[in-house]
Amino acid sequence: MKKMAVVVGVLLLGSGAVMANQKLAVSQDNFMRGLAKSLYDVLGKMARGNIPYDQAAVDAAIAQIEADVPKIPDTFKDNPKEDVAGGHYGASQKVWQNKADFDSKVPPVIKAVASVKGTVKDVGSLKVAFKTIEDACNGCHETYRVKLK
Repeated sequence: MKKMAVVVGVLLLGSGAVMANQKLAVSQDNFMRGLAKSLYDVLGKMARGNIPYDQAAVDAAIAQIEADVPKIPDTFKDNPKEDVAGGHYGASQKVWQNKADFDSKVPPVIKAVASVKGTVKDVGSLKVAFKTIEDACNGCHETYRVKLK
């Protein structure tokens, strides 16, 4: 009976850890999806002409990116040790193997966002701003993001 209780206890603890890891992975994924929504679904689609230009939406998206990018190091402070079930992208284990380098990728993005803030007035200037921010983001994605599907 004691052995059964130990086995059940170990299984419960293990499943709790898996659920906690999945919750952390989902939280990180949701955070990055929020950034992607502002960058790609708003700025990128407008820059490509897929949706109409909307100055208020541009300003809101840039403000959201500006607010969220500095939170990246804290968002990825802990390693969930697994990817989001069914996710398309995930964080490489390199994030936690070289956390200082990962964190060093954030200031260039902050600088890129600051450099374009207030400069976007039309589709032409939006294209420049979008490319500036996207290029800065890709500096991290190339090393620290993995395609799952």
